[in-house]
Amino acid sequence: MDRPFKVLGIQQVAIGGESKQKLSKFWVDVMGLTKVSDYRSEKENVDEDILSMGHGPFKVEIDLMEPVDPTKSPKVHDPKLNHIGLWIDDLAKAVEWLTKQGVRFTPGGIRKGAAGYDVCFIHPKGNEEFPLSSEGVLVELVQAPADVIKALS
Repeated sequence: MDRPFKVLGIQQVAIGGESKQKLSKFWVDVMGLTKVSDYRSEKENVDEDILSMGHGPFKVEIDLMEPVDPTKSPKVHDPKLNHIGLWIDDLAKAVEWLTKQGVRFTPGGIRKGAAGYDVCFIHPKGNEEFPLSSEGVLVELVQAPADVIKALS
């Protein structure tokens, strides 16, 4: 296939739970990751801590997410491994090409993500109109900045 974009590497792994405090106990206190910021969105039903490991263009985020309201959707704590984020060298071209291939995206299109990069999500389940999906795993496509593209290309 003549694909007009490249998947460069892992940008993030998002882990959901009922309590960010319990998640932080393990990921920060025990494993030693560093909290770099937080993000809260009533609309997305998420209250998250953004952690990091590694440096520069090789840095990977670990996002610890708890629901603002556990009775509402999206349920960011179910499944526990909520999604993976992939660095993409040209997000707009990727979305255009993948859509033509029949890949289903979640509503919302390309938008700013919690870390400030342009993002969009591949739906974990296909449908009649767009039968291709990531087969049960939510995948976030993240526009890589220039330094990441250079380092990982």
